[in-house]
Amino acid sequence: MSYDRRTGKPVAVGVVKVDPLMVSAEIINDEKVQGTIVQEAKLVKQKNGTVPGTQDGLGRVTYVHNGECFFLPYGLDDVVGNSTSPKTGDDVLFQIATDKRDGKIRARNVESLESATQRYVGVVCSMKDTFGFIERADIVKEIFFHYSEFKGDISELILGDDVSFGIQIRNNKEVAVEIERLPDGTVIFEDIAVEMVKGKILKMIKSTNRRPSEALAGRIMYETPKGLIEIPFGEKDQRGECTLQQGDTVEFQIATDRRDKLQRATNIALLEETFDYSGEIRETGVIAALKDGYGFIYCADRDARMFFHFSEFMDLTYSPRMNDELQFTVDQDASEPSRQVATRIKHLTKGSVSFINILPSVYIGTIDKEPSTHKNQGKNKEGEPGNIIYDYEGAIQQIPYYLKDVKDQNSLPHFGDKVDFQIGELKATSKKQAVKVHVVLRNIAGRCHGFIATLKENYGFIETADHEKEVFFHFSSFTGDTNDLELGDEVEYTVARKTTKVSAENIRKLNKGTIPPDEIFREKGTLQGRIIRPMRIVNTEQEEYCGLVQAMDDDGNDMDEPYPYGITSLADKRDFLQKDDVVRFQVARTKKDGALRAINIGALRKFIRAKVDSVKGQFGFINYEAEEGKKLFFHISEVHDSAVIQPGDEVEFVLVQNQRNGKYSACSLRKITDTRRPERLLSRLKSITEDNSSYKVIIVRNPRGPDTSKGFQARTLWKPPIS
Repeated sequence: MSYDRRTGKPVAVGVVKVDPLMVSAEIINDEKVQGTIVQEAKLVKQKNGTVPGTQDGLGRVTYVHNGECFFLPYGLDDVVGNSTSPKTGDDVLFQIATDKRDGKIRARNVESLESATQRYVGVVCSMKDTFGFIERADIVKEIFFHYSEFKGDISELILGDDVSFGIQIRNNKEVAVEIERLPDGTVIFEDIAVEMVKGKILKMIKSTNRRPSEALAGRIMYETPKGLIEIPFGEKDQRGECTLQQGDTVEFQIATDRRDKLQRATNIALLEETFDYSGEIRETGVIAALKDGYGFIYCADRDARMFFHFSEFMDLTYSPRMNDELQFTVDQDASEPSRQVATRIKHLTKGSVSFINILPSVYIGTIDKEPSTHKNQGKNKEGEPGNIIYDYEGAIQQIPYYLKDVKDQNSLPHFGDKVDFQIGELKATSKKQAVKVHVVLRNIAGRCHGFIATLKENYGFIETADHEKEVFFHFSSFTGDTNDLELGDEVEYTVARKTTKVSAENIRKLNKGTIPPDEIFREKGTLQGRIIRPMRIVNTEQEEYCGLVQAMDDDGNDMDEPYPYGITSLADKRDFLQKDDVVRFQVARTKKDGALRAINIGALRKFIRAKVDSVKGQFGFINYEAEEGKKLFFHISEVHDSAVIQPGDEVEFVLVQNQRNGKYSACSLRKITDTRRPERLLSRLKSITEDNSSYKVIIVRNPRGPDTSKGFQARTLWKPPIS
């Protein structure tokens, strides 16, 4: 209802046709009142088709309220129950109805108090300390009950139980008595239609502003053969908890209350066709993380991770899994306005979501840098990208690419390979990268040969086949078990630039002799000399990889020019040659350019013997003081033949000094003894004090006879055989 702006008269607006059963001119109070019949209602006899003027056939019932006596009319059609119409003086129960148009009141649902002992049914809807309430199935009303009225153990009665009960008037109020529990499903409040109806939401429920009296505050408009009809719905009538908005197209079922015949919409579900004409912006992404009841989505259209709750899935049967593809709407979080959340989520088939727009043009380029093969644990979980150089309109351009963007994962491109590719533009950041990378021409010249020069914990260096330099490699780039690698092993590899430095990739071990050895220059024979520059392995601060050895004559004078040498030049690949070490060597001529270099270099050193003091994992200490007060350090990798070293073992080693920090260590360790003294003997020896004032006899080895018995046997003279 509104008002005419000119005349101020009330006018009807927003007129919608509704079901006649939903319209009533009266408001009936749910509470029953007790009264007495003072005039019986009678059937009015018509005469000649007319009704006498003063005879309306209505009876009168009286009741007292707040000390005042009221007389209310009622008719025969207002009498309920199976008994006959109540007589004058009978006590009755009735409800008071008020006409909304003129305010007149009358009695409705008049029932004799004697027949009011009938049984009613309902559902327990509230339970307090000693009392509760039952929602009645005959009228839309709750009725009070005390726990003492329950026939049985009250501890077994729970919310939602179906019960039957009688009604009594106590203190002018109805209360439930003689309560009995019924089997579940006995009490039915409403009938739900089987067919699904399609409609549009006219009004949503705002829980913050809703008054308690507005239990069905939502409204849906749907079309019938009689025209458009508006139907209410409540908070619990939605199927699931997906966010609904005004104007959404939904499907629902119609529930009709058996008590008052009012209808409402229930099992309301959002339909996908809503998004076809609503203009709502829908985004896509994949599930990045799942928690207990919520998760996060990698967005395809924005550089962010979007929070979502499981309740926002439109399909209630869907169970979310990692990397599933989704379509959703971004909305403000009601509980935290500064945060955005994904709502109205739909599960998509695999391959529906694209994070990148691929341009149609195909380009040709060269691999300048290979991507990282092992993923890091940082923010960029795809690892470091590779790099492609290509020519675009006469200018040299470069573009990154990832391993996942290679078409054939069994044929990855390597440094120097020619590839074709397309350019993809990320939707979230507009950054460009190469996609659909395919090898066109392999860089055959990129296969290199070399020798293992250094092995550390998870990396090493390769000496090139021409012995001029060394190349870094990571163990992850080796095809096979790195435990099988030894110094001097021949390998094949490709050169790649994954960082600012060149490294070896795709390393494969070769059979010994695959790389032709340098030819020994026999005329020189075996020479003696001294190291004037070690290899860079020994002194990492020098720029040159190769070491230099100076040949000397018998008088110690220098001969010829110094000869370069590398890891393959050492007779013992573990030998730690330092500056000024005296060596013997031969001379060979290289295949590449015929240059002379030193080979079969062996150090002329004095080996020292001492006992191992302790072993701690990959290193240990020897009872030898190269520096005052300090035991001599050694690394397990310096032990020959992979012998097991234990405290007390006697070893033979060479003493070396680090060129950078000046500290001493032992290298080229060889185990001498296989057995140790028992601990009881070692502790006994420690307890013996040495007395230098007298001579001592020490048994070095106890005697043992030929038959392994202790001591000497009686001598038996040899008797020559008789011929």
